[in-house]
Amino acid sequence: MKKIATLALVAGLSASTAFAGGYTAPVVEPEPVVVEKGSSSNAAILIPVLLLVGIAVAAAD
Repeated sequence: MKKIATLALVAGLSASTAFAGGYTAPVVEPEPVVVEKGSSSNAAILIPVLLLVGIAVAAAD
């Protein structure tokens, strides 16, 4: 009888320490939503404009 009581006591003590911290729900973070917008300036026109401005400045000297 003492062996059963000892086993029950050990099982009871080990089970209580396993759940000592309590249950916390896992945190699930939502994935960020990426909204792609069109460019406000057209890069294809920017390079020729800068080239023309550079030529105009060089010709003015």
